[in-house]
Amino acid sequence: MHQVMHNQESTERQYALSQKAIDYGWSPSLVQVLDGDLGRSGSNTAGREDFKTLVAEVSMGNAGAIFVLEASRLSRSSADWNRLLELCSLTQTLIIDQDGCYDPAQFNDQLLLGLKGTMSQAELHLIRARLYGAKINKAKKGELRFPLPVGYVHDDLGNVTFDPDAQVCHVIQMVFDLFKEKQSAYAVVQHFGRNSIKFPKRSYGGRWKGKLIWGRVTYERVLSVLCNPFYAGVYTWGRHKSFKIINPQGEIVTKQRLLPMEEWPVMIKDHHCKYISFQDFENNRQQSQMNKTNSVTNPLSGPPREGMTLLQGLLYCGICGRRMTIRYTVNKKCMPTYECNWRKRQGLTHNSCFSFMAKVADPVIEKMVINILTPSNLSIAINALNQIEKRNTSMNRQCEMNIQRCQYQADLAQRRFEQVDPANRLVAASLEKSWNQELEKLAAAEKEFQDYLSKQEKEFPAAKKKEITALASHIPDLWDKTTNIKDKKRIIRLLISDITVTRDIDKKKLMLNLRWQTGQAQQFSVCLPPSAPDKTRYPREMVDQVRELTLMYGDDNKTADALNSQGILSATGKTFTKDMIEWIRFKHKIDKTLIRAEHEFTVPEVREMFSVSKHMVYYWISRKYVRIRRTEKCILIEINPVKQTELRQIIDNSYKANCRLATANMC
Repeated sequence: MHQVMHNQESTERQYALSQKAIDYGWSPSLVQVLDGDLGRSGSNTAGREDFKTLVAEVSMGNAGAIFVLEASRLSRSSADWNRLLELCSLTQTLIIDQDGCYDPAQFNDQLLLGLKGTMSQAELHLIRARLYGAKINKAKKGELRFPLPVGYVHDDLGNVTFDPDAQVCHVIQMVFDLFKEKQSAYAVVQHFGRNSIKFPKRSYGGRWKGKLIWGRVTYERVLSVLCNPFYAGVYTWGRHKSFKIINPQGEIVTKQRLLPMEEWPVMIKDHHCKYISFQDFENNRQQSQMNKTNSVTNPLSGPPREGMTLLQGLLYCGICGRRMTIRYTVNKKCMPTYECNWRKRQGLTHNSCFSFMAKVADPVIEKMVINILTPSNLSIAINALNQIEKRNTSMNRQCEMNIQRCQYQADLAQRRFEQVDPANRLVAASLEKSWNQELEKLAAAEKEFQDYLSKQEKEFPAAKKKEITALASHIPDLWDKTTNIKDKKRIIRLLISDITVTRDIDKKKLMLNLRWQTGQAQQFSVCLPPSAPDKTRYPREMVDQVRELTLMYGDDNKTADALNSQGILSATGKTFTKDMIEWIRFKHKIDKTLIRAEHEFTVPEVREMFSVSKHMVYYWISRKYVRIRRTEKCILIEINPVKQTELRQIIDNSYKANCRLATANMC
């Protein structure tokens, strides 16, 4: 573009071609000048609308001749050049340059024009290779100059140094300090927005070249500052690589992509003054990658957010090894729940691995963290106070420098107004208006500073320092009262690396394998809350008690009355009824007509046990040798080991029994 604007000789020669066409016999009304592609590369047709117009006119047979200074400069792409030659040969269009007149329909002329196009494309490659080699050679020495990021300038000797504006350097340093504290670029942007802090940028090119412009900071700008190695004193070149693709319109366009650090062609450490160390730069890049929640390949946890769960991003499924996600709504109720559904999303299974409510594991981990923090309560409180005071001091310094800048602009406007001739009212009125505007900006900056000081004193008064120091001896109170959920998550992440969770369905427990940041592992289990059926399921003790009462009374009403008299309530907290007792007996197969106590047998069973007739058994019953219990279907006889011994002695001493036994043996 510099050549188009300042080297006009070639441009004048090209515009003179229209007169050359008139001299050759064309009427001025038939001569069309196409100059819309001046300053554009001829390597492809993207953005060259006049070249497309030329091809269209030739293809429709509307062009008799094409006048150029050099035929091969029409296009440096062999594909576009050969296509143009083919169209010219079909429509009998001539190509005329300073070397001669060519008819592409003639073989020799077409051969010569094709050779010129090939040489032009090769020339473009040689020029590009020569320029690239010179640039990379100068870049390896750290001498290749390019627009510096905001916060740096070139001094009179050409060296890279800090911006002489102290407010610019302070704002840049504030970005790094806030990111180190909050670990999130969005949090930095929100802090700047809440406190109305402007961010600087330098204008490059045009009439505003070098001018410092203050405006609202954006997320992209903060991220570019955090991930730029130049702020760590590293001189780099070639971080981005260009490549060509075909867009949906069929045009060849150039794109760029960021290369990995190990593929950068030039990287010189400690090249100039720096805001942060190289290790801090790598930490910032790593934290930015961890904060990407939409990255499929990122196995690390995301940034702390405002959600209700404490272990977001720290839990891993013990079945598939993937990070567990969070569900807040279950059955139209807000119930924070951890769930692993990776295999379900991949179509491997129809169900998720498992899930559990956050209230099961969060209080346990929270209690463990509080117990660890307890020995260092005082140091934690002191560090927190120091961080708050440091942040307030930085904000005060920023506001003071903003006031100084506004004061300078107001004084400058005042001096301009005082130096103007009072008689020149048009200029004086304009300067007076500018002076008033600068005074308004100064008053607004001072008012904003006073509002911030009053807000700071209201939120963090001097008396509150003693209160926080006193609360340091009671970490649980400080944790519950003065710490929000994001701060809790940040503290937990400083202590815990990850937690692998599995579920034991039989024991109804969660098995957690916790790994601390120190590398030490700890295993423990947490009991799962009972499910809805478990809450209404009667325990074994209650079932046994119902069985004993049924055995004793044989009537459901009496069993229910006995339980109610003891003050025992059902699983739903109500008094027992006959229907409840019937349901328990049905569920646990307790038949009040056939239920037996221990050592109870029927008449046929006793008969078989002693090898006697049923008349002998009824004889024992009539003589009350045994105790019986009559039911609706049968008679149950109680025979314990002692009674069994007594009955065998009676059989041995009985004559009829012995005779019948001998007869049975003979048969």
